[in-house]
Amino acid sequence: MDNPLDTQEKYSKYVDKKSPNSPILKNCFNAFWVGGLICSIGQIIANFCKYQGMEQQSANTVVSIILIGLAAFLTGLNIFNKIGKFAGAGSLIPITGFANSIVSPAIEYKSEGYVMGVGGKMFTVAGPVLVFGISASVIIGIIATFFVGG
Repeated sequence: MDNPLDTQEKYSKYVDKKSPNSPILKNCFNAFWVGGLICSIGQIIANFCKYQGMEQQSANTVVSIILIGLAAFLTGLNIFNKIGKFAGAGSLIPITGFANSIVSPAIEYKSEGYVMGVGGKMFTVAGPVLVFGISASVIIGIIATFFVGG
């Protein structure tokens, strides 16, 4: 009978041999410049809004709305997924990645109907982020109220 550790070692060697090596420097560079480009687009929109007379907070809101809408639209056209494959984490800057994580399952499960498919599956990826994010903010708010004097 084969030693289980020997089998596991053989399997690990097999996987290492079959798995392609990832070009880490190239991936990091692509993530950096694509993420920077997305941020630059957001900054250009914010500067334009401020040039038009908006206050900073209103300009930031407009930037968020436009970037979410653009990411959702590009996801619907399957362009954002191609950007994601190319840029990796660079395209997952929180706001655009969040929009993509909501729209992708909605598109994928559209065939199951609008209520059980789109409505039920839309938050499969984003749902836990929302739950834990909101829960953490409530807990931090309570702690800040008692200990900082909110």
